[in-house]
Amino acid sequence: MSRRITAKVKSDERLMLVYLITLAFGLVMVYSASSIMAASRHGSQWFFLRQQLAWAVLSLIVIFVLTRVDLKRFAPYSAPALFLTIFVLPLVFLMEPRNDAYRWLQVGPLTLQPSELFKFLMIMYLAFSLSNPRRNLADPRQMVVPYAPIIGTGLLLILLEPDLGACIVICLTVLGMLFLAGARIKHIMLATLPPAALGSFVVFVLGYKSERIYQYLASVLDPLTGGYQVKQAALTFGSGGWLGVGLGDGRQKLFFLPYPHTDFIFASIGEEVGLIGLIAVLAMLAFLIYSGCRIAIGQPDRFGFLLAAGMTWSLFVNIAINIGAVTSLLPVTGRALPFFSYGGSSLIVSSAAIGVLLNLSRRVEAR
Repeated sequence: MSRRITAKVKSDERLMLVYLITLAFGLVMVYSASSIMAASRHGSQWFFLRQQLAWAVLSLIVIFVLTRVDLKRFAPYSAPALFLTIFVLPLVFLMEPRNDAYRWLQVGPLTLQPSELFKFLMIMYLAFSLSNPRRNLADPRQMVVPYAPIIGTGLLLILLEPDLGACIVICLTVLGMLFLAGARIKHIMLATLPPAALGSFVVFVLGYKSERIYQYLASVLDPLTGGYQVKQAALTFGSGGWLGVGLGDGRQKLFFLPYPHTDFIFASIGEEVGLIGLIAVLAMLAFLIYSGCRIAIGQPDRFGFLLAAGMTWSLFVNIAINIGAVTSLLPVTGRALPFFSYGGSSLIVSSAAIGVLLNLSRRVEAR
């Protein structure tokens, strides 16, 4: 029996609804976790919320645009766009560092992370290139030669910022897309050796964030024996209990828990709305991932499948790394929790991934 494509006028409404609920709750938690810090450092308890709200509006505009463009026609331009991003990445070294890192680019009142743009364009480029029927991934040369130079250069520049967490996300995203495109396991394993060796050299030889690795190892058996961030996160979770201390009534955000509105906002949520609230957050994130998987499986062509799967896999990796670090399951890497953590670049790129999925949901194949 032949298969046909349903002509959908609207995108996946359930996906959009859950995204909007997630976005709204994220804004509430950014305000709750940051209001005391904002009043102390910036003279207004609304400082971080105002900025996050502006990023949220911009994210909705990005989604509106992405749901109305022909992604397949845009895909060939992803290669030159990714190449141009290589020249944008070094501009961060001209900016003032934050916490001894050069990750942000100041453009007027806006602060952007070029590494997030690089990740998004990379997924688009890989989906376009790997869907080429002439691409033979059984040949390791065809798997390495077209991708290693441009992606490797981007990874090196991001590593120099330094941002090891972003490098890990990008590497895992690339490997996942190669696997889904049909690359052989042994070739994928060989491809992991150079970035793994470079990352180990940076951490254990150059000493970048090596103390976090040792603190993580110490906290595996008991989080309270780990580093300060891990200890405070454990105390924050513990104080929340089943139902939490109440929205806005958390005490760990009073300069005990580091970065309560960014890297550790998951812990802040646990303190204020408890385990029940955390389960609700995980359910919303799980639905977004499930929807992405469903949309990928239903695509009528290889390009749509790889693009939807790549966006979904990247979101999952970001979510898993953040929650894993906050709960002491993984070393702290400084990754934001998509849709919840304060930060414009993460919110816009994560929302752009949802925009791509909403676009592709109109192409879901009827079986």
